[in-house]
Amino acid sequence: MLPTPSFDVIVIGSGIGGLVTATQLAAKGASVLVLERYLIPGGSAGYFERQGYRFDVGASMIFGFGHNGTTNLLTRALNAVNVQLETIPDPVQIHYHLPDGLDIKVDRVYERFLQNLTAYFPHESKGVRQFYDECWKVFNCLNSMDLLSLEEPRYLVRVFFQHMTSCLGLVKYLPQNAGDVARRYIKDPQLLKFIDMECYCWSVVPAQMTPMINAGMVFSDRHYGGVNYPKGGVGQIAQKLVEGLILAGGKIQYQARVTEILTENGKAVGVRLANNKIYLAKRIVSNATRWDTFEKLLQQKKLPSNERIWQQRYQKSPSFLSLHMGVKKEVLPQGTECHHILLDHWEQMSASGGTVFVSIPTLLDPSLAPVGYHIIHAFTPHWLADWQQLSSSEYKAKKEAAAWGIINRLEKIFPGLDEGLDYLEVGTPRTHRRFLGRDDGTYGPIPRRKLRGLLGMPFNRTAIKGLYCVGDSTFPGQGLNAVAFSGFACAHRIAVDLGF
Repeated sequence: MLPTPSFDVIVIGSGIGGLVTATQLAAKGASVLVLERYLIPGGSAGYFERQGYRFDVGASMIFGFGHNGTTNLLTRALNAVNVQLETIPDPVQIHYHLPDGLDIKVDRVYERFLQNLTAYFPHESKGVRQFYDECWKVFNCLNSMDLLSLEEPRYLVRVFFQHMTSCLGLVKYLPQNAGDVARRYIKDPQLLKFIDMECYCWSVVPAQMTPMINAGMVFSDRHYGGVNYPKGGVGQIAQKLVEGLILAGGKIQYQARVTEILTENGKAVGVRLANNKIYLAKRIVSNATRWDTFEKLLQQKKLPSNERIWQQRYQKSPSFLSLHMGVKKEVLPQGTECHHILLDHWEQMSASGGTVFVSIPTLLDPSLAPVGYHIIHAFTPHWLADWQQLSSSEYKAKKEAAAWGIINRLEKIFPGLDEGLDYLEVGTPRTHRRFLGRDDGTYGPIPRRKLRGLLGMPFNRTAIKGLYCVGDSTFPGQGLNAVAFSGFACAHRIAVDLGF
């Protein structure tokens, strides 16, 4: 009988959080194996190709590729394993098309953005600057220190004495939400709704439920490091991290679906695959959601108490209905921006199908589509429950009706979209659940109610000895740069635990 393969660390899933964990540990000399259920890495940061188009699975608005400070986590993750990725700067983060005639562009240049916003709210010009300047205070605290594991006492002591003022600043903001800070300075209800949308577009909850630390990072880094699109598509981030992982001596195995995390005397010691193969490791890292990790991969009857408390505080965010379109270039007016958000009625912001997100990455990288064509990726929140118990014909009809409903809304800003359509593929929450392996197709956790900032988010260690979680259901939450942060933190904690 062949011996069971054994590693220092096994990472379940090759999302960006899992790959950053794996590459950081491999760079430190650990033996690392990444197990990915699909054919390619990346998860919701992956890609697929159809008829000459290369589509991003998820969003194309990417933070973390700056060159200065410490919050450029994607740049740092690639550099750690000696790989590089060319990026293209986006001059406008988002072009908002909102109710009440609000047509606002978030320019990469901070002062231009403030001018664009205060043109609609001149009576709130002071409050606008005070709120967004407060976001800069949070960002400057984060951007002055290495972002590693908050579970490692020696790191905390070292950082505190090196950056005492910044640490005290972050402690102040940890229990605060962006909506509470905004309301200190701003009274106009329409402007507060705009700030709700500013938060919702990446946190999937309004400002009152969005941690101020997360808001400070996003609202400032878009002007500091900027939004930068990876040449060749978002999927190149994961591809390059895998290249670096292998260069550093790590391994990745595709079509390797983990069905069980093995435990011995309450300690995680290995994994079992769908083909019944077993791998052992000193430490196990799950890049699956916490729901998948604790309710499917761990064969235990009782949920650990801290996980039960977490589930009482957080719920699964909705999945998405996605349209991947190839269109003739004539469809897009001259000067069209890469990213757009459409909302027709404020009360529909968080409703299923209410907010439509649009990415047109070929405006930055034309190589993703055939000559003379563009990619438009439009997506809107939808719940899996709304797509269950349908016959094949009902499912097909519902997909078609929902898709054309979105296309009709997009016609308002892209007249002639219908006539210029060359390719259309529609994905539902069922599609996301199937290909991403995420419970209910969710894109991460959101608070069930208003919480105290980030204080309720769990870190990487779990109640199961030897088992760690990484990704969007760990501190600091959703977004590529956020899950990269969780990857740096997880790798740091494991490296200390293993003595690397």
